[in-house]
Amino acid sequence: MRDKTQVNSRATEPGPGDGLVKAGGIVFIVGAIATLVTVAPLFLDTDPFPPLAYGVCMLMGVGFLLAAAGVLRGVSAQRRAARST
Repeated sequence: MRDKTQVNSRATEPGPGDGLVKAGGIVFIVGAIATLVTVAPLFLDTDPFPPLAYGVCMLMGVGFLLAAAGVLRGVSAQRRAARST
């Protein structure tokens, strides 16, 4: 029977695309918050923010692309590792 206290070292070390996924998640959250902030004046009947503020909302898409690139990089590394074995 396998010892349950044994930790797999491969599962604890970060993979090749993990940094991109984390960074993409953070950038996406910043963009989502910016979207909520820029849309709020439309519902609160106040003056809207300048157009530059709406540009910050585009960080949602940038974050999504970063995270997707990280996932694809991780998949590529796993495929290379599987082919070499």
